[in-house]
Amino acid sequence: MTALTIVIDLDPNIIRIGPLLITWHGVFSVLGIIAAARIGFWLLEKDEGDLKGRSGDGLAWMVVVGLLGARLLYVWENFSIFAHGQLLRMFALTEGGISQWGGLFGAMVGAYIWARRAKFSFWKIIDAGGPGAMIGLAVGRVGDVINGEHHGTPTSLPWGVEYVNPSTLGEPGKVVHPEVAYEMVLCLAILGLILPFHQRLKQRLPDGVLGLIYFGVYAAGRFILSFLRTDPSVFLGMRQAQVASALMVVVAIIAVPVLWRRASRGVAPAPVTSGRA
Repeated sequence: MTALTIVIDLDPNIIRIGPLLITWHGVFSVLGIIAAARIGFWLLEKDEGDLKGRSGDGLAWMVVVGLLGARLLYVWENFSIFAHGQLLRMFALTEGGISQWGGLFGAMVGAYIWARRAKFSFWKIIDAGGPGAMIGLAVGRVGDVINGEHHGTPTSLPWGVEYVNPSTLGEPGKVVHPEVAYEMVLCLAILGLILPFHQRLKQRLPDGVLGLIYFGVYAAGRFILSFLRTDPSVFLGMRQAQVASALMVVVAIIAVPVLWRRASRGVAPAPVTSGRA
């Protein structure tokens, strides 16, 4: 045990009500969604004006499609769990099992659908969604810290985390990197560095660029931090989170110059027209 080892002795499950299992992971996932929605829609209203009650429709699209994406990517990565007659377990959401990047990409698809339906600028939603995602991810990771399901690599540093509860999803007896806690710090650092200047930057950058900066910086950091996980490699020696992070970085690198060029030509970068009168 290292000098600053944090010992976590918390049951990942809070209570079971009939077939419904309430877990710390689920509770903080919901709190993360609420936090993301609050800051995201607040910033979107600053940019678009009064949403006139349409935020509920947008939240529904992003949450539903986001959860679908989160579950689908998790099932793809862990399909061996559901093979051999266990296919119906794919729908057992109360058992846990979601992919963070699947949720983010799904939420972006949901945002695009909402933008088309409500005639909002998709890129303005991305700008507001960047900081919203950072606070949402930070809050949601609290549940992951408690249940220990994302296994960090063993650490020789002066600090680490050890899970000792009999029901833990961690690895009892091992002192490992608190990798998900590092991700929390990453999200909060990005938020703290950019959010105070968000509105000022919005006035100077084309729509979509600021949001892509949030997501691109996060993805780059997440790619590096994923080396401290024990997840299996899925492509060219990279873990699933690293593949998704690399994809996000590439999208940001390609899209930002495109948005700049469109803005310089006086062409609106959004795929739909703004709903502001």
